[in-house]
Amino acid sequence: MVRALPILRQPEYKALLYRILLAYVFYFVARTLFALYNSDLILVTTGEFLKLAWHGLAFDTTAILYVNGLFIILSVLPTGFNTHHGYQTGLKWLYFVTNLLAMATNFVDFIYYRYIFSRTTVAIWDSLEHETNKSALFSNFLINYWHVFALFFVMAGLWIWLYNRVKVPAHTHKRNWRYFGSSTAALGVVAGLAVGGIRGDFKKSTRPINLLDANRYVTDVAHADIVLNTPFAIIRTFGKTSFKKVDFMPQEMAEKLSLPVKHYPNRPTIKPNIVLFILESYGREYVGSFNKDRNIPNYRGYTPFIDSLATHSLIFTEGYANGYKSIHGMSSILSGVPSFKDAFTSSPYPRQDIQSLVSVLKDEGYYTAFFHGAPNGSMGFLGFANILGFDRYFGKTEYNNDADFDGVWGIWDEPYFQYYAKQMTRMQRPFFTTVFSVSSHEPYEVPDQYNGRFPKGDVNIHQTIGYTDHAIRKFFETAKKQPWYQNTIFVIVADHGNTIYYDEYKKEGMKNTVPIMFFTPSEAFTGVNHDYAQQIDIYPTLLDMIGYKKPFRSWGRSLLDTKSKPFVVKYGAGYYQFMQGDYICTFDGQKAVGFYHRDDKGYTKNLIGQRNSQMDSLELRCKAFLQDYMYRVIDKKLGKP
Repeated sequence: MVRALPILRQPEYKALLYRILLAYVFYFVARTLFALYNSDLILVTTGEFLKLAWHGLAFDTTAILYVNGLFIILSVLPTGFNTHHGYQTGLKWLYFVTNLLAMATNFVDFIYYRYIFSRTTVAIWDSLEHETNKSALFSNFLINYWHVFALFFVMAGLWIWLYNRVKVPAHTHKRNWRYFGSSTAALGVVAGLAVGGIRGDFKKSTRPINLLDANRYVTDVAHADIVLNTPFAIIRTFGKTSFKKVDFMPQEMAEKLSLPVKHYPNRPTIKPNIVLFILESYGREYVGSFNKDRNIPNYRGYTPFIDSLATHSLIFTEGYANGYKSIHGMSSILSGVPSFKDAFTSSPYPRQDIQSLVSVLKDEGYYTAFFHGAPNGSMGFLGFANILGFDRYFGKTEYNNDADFDGVWGIWDEPYFQYYAKQMTRMQRPFFTTVFSVSSHEPYEVPDQYNGRFPKGDVNIHQTIGYTDHAIRKFFETAKKQPWYQNTIFVIVADHGNTIYYDEYKKEGMKNTVPIMFFTPSEAFTGVNHDYAQQIDIYPTLLDMIGYKKPFRSWGRSLLDTKSKPFVVKYGAGYYQFMQGDYICTFDGQKAVGFYHRDDKGYTKNLIGQRNSQMDSLELRCKAFLQDYMYRVIDKKLGKP
């Protein structure tokens, strides 16, 4: 009979697992106490709490693995003397210094939450930076909230006692191939699990989970703070240093120049349905109707249907994205909040009251829904959709047919757009819906039945652009038969650009450009406009189109407004870029570092040495925009004016 070889270092691995599980136990304790301390602010039943705590395990895992990363590595490294008393004592000190410091932030939020209504993030250091009486503040906190400190030390004592219940017996291993081989294999397994745990899942994903993802599990946005833990909130917002207030001018002057509140009361009030397509990676470069006058040598477009629709639509050929990722596009288009160096949605500040297309249209009696054929929560869309207050989210789960799954990202666009059209027929009217496409994404494949159907073009994305264009054609064929079609405004825009082929679009001032199109079956809005346009303009334009009579918060402008000056603000190549009038200003966050003529999209000739009054005005407007943006985002002033 062959005896199985014993697994080396079993007691060490068991002790490590036990110690990490203890961290999970006390994160659950802290979550429970947080909910109890704030039970008057966060209304939750026992059943809801347990469900939220279950979802919180992913966020606990990330925090625990970050905090215990060094401890885990030192526990599994094959030193040969890991079990010695001195080594284990050192591990114990490391474990409790790091874990208790992290846990202390959870306890601070038992009280601090009542003042900021969100989990503490790295932004707390900005708040404390200029306080000269930090010791007095701490003493006052200690006296007034002694019970929080008492609970913390009771918990710490219990944690230490439980830790000591499982000890690693001293043992000296022979440093042979079996020892190093099995230890290396264990280290590889631990590293793989840690990477997945830190990211938040083991699936193909564009990014690790962040604060926004807690909102995917809730309908009451306050419940997201039970899903979260404070160490996670601090870790995930660490390094988001670009969100800092600036003080270039009196705030009244900044508002006068940036015009953060818009009012378009002159059109008759109507209530059409609104259907918004946000097309994944659908850069302006690919759409023929947006490139007719650019004189690009040997140019080819890949969107025959959109081009045909454009002849009956109002299109803006100088459209820009206000961010560079999909979630940036969602926040820019739906809520008029752009992203610059760091994403607004990944910052410490997205969980606040945000006036948006969703909230305004809901107040006007619209039913609202967001559609995305990827697994629910992908790209942070579900979390942000819940913050904005959509009535319903339709994802891959609701579609409920994996036969149409592309195997990587989500449901193929053609069947999903058909599902989208039919779901709207079941909705109460008027409705506002948004669909975010999937198929024009790497690995840039099309369904098997369409292989060879669409031009492969010159770069990887071109054939999928053609496929999504075909899916939109089929959508409109179905939509035309629906009772809601005639009374609907359709908007087509991209989230950001993608692979560039033509040299014209490789110029810095042409990067991340997108098509912006408005179509109505009645052709109420038609024409080709060559003024600057951007994603944040879509929100005010739609409110202008429907004759919304009240003032609303928006940095963008109605594209129908002939009195305001068209402009674009974006971030690229390490600079803020502000485009208006004859010039483009590049701004480093404090001052202008370059001025270029609007036709010099390659930024080849810096005119800063030839400054004139128009350039001075442009720099001032850039400063005003940045100041008001930071003020409203950081001070949570994104709600109704």
